[in-house]
Amino acid sequence: MMARMTSAVPPRPPLDPSLVRSLLEAPDGPLARVEVVASTGSTNEDVVAALRADPDAWPDRSVLVADHQVAGRGRAGRTWETPAGTALTCTFVLRAPPGGRSLGWLPLVAGLGAVHALRATAGVAAALKWPNDLLVPADDELEGWGPYRKVGGILTELVPRPDGAAAVVVGVGVNVLQGPAELPVPWATSLALAGARHVDRLGVLTALVDALDEVGRRWRDAAGDVAAAGLAGEVADVCATLGARVAVDLPGGEVVTGLASRLDADGALVVSGQNGDERRVLAGDVRHLRVV
Repeated sequence: MMARMTSAVPPRPPLDPSLVRSLLEAPDGPLARVEVVASTGSTNEDVVAALRADPDAWPDRSVLVADHQVAGRGRAGRTWETPAGTALTCTFVLRAPPGGRSLGWLPLVAGLGAVHALRATAGVAAALKWPNDLLVPADDELEGWGPYRKVGGILTELVPRPDGAAAVVVGVGVNVLQGPAELPVPWATSLALAGARHVDRLGVLTALVDALDEVGRRWRDAAGDVAAAGLAGEVADVCATLGARVAVDLPGGEVVTGLASRLDADGALVVSGQNGDERRVLAGDVRHLRVV
């Protein structure tokens, strides 16, 4: 997303790198490595490049945080940029369990952690839009989004390691403090606009680390089996797409319409047509349709 700058907005304080590290990095915090940079193009690109150059550059359970990300990437190469001091932009790294099971669930499991963090910190009824959008309720309906607006997103990538394993790179972007004039599109919002009170980026980051660490541990302990870990059912519970009538724009241009009925064993979205046929969707842009 591309957000507009406005001179009417008061300055927002930057993140304090020393404070962030003291809260999140071992021995007092849960993470092995924590880095905070004032500005970068994309935290995901930085981490992926570092891991390709040195597979041990970012250890299991580590995070790179950008106080200001100026060229962030979303799914399908979309841009995601926000005014300085308004958004939380960070990238987590964890090791994939052996076997590579259920890797299609990664954005959904990361989204589950993010939903938990936003609910706990901001007190908003956050939800997940398949496969990687973070939503909060809105007062009215918008075509393609229903009674929700987008407050953030997830971008996951895998970086192979020489030992045959893989590093899982999880980028998270959350709009925290934007005002109406700083939003680029009608379907975007921020936690502040969604009614969150006394919320700041550090609080959201701390909650996000705790939540992602918890779901990541469960995923790894179950060797990537999201059903055995109980994560599949929890993802379904917070996924606003399920039970909605949807139109899915597939990468090749085809549009699949119907009821988003369930998530398949690999995290694919199953769409049921009017004649009862089912279509598995592994990738695509989901639009929530109005019920008439």
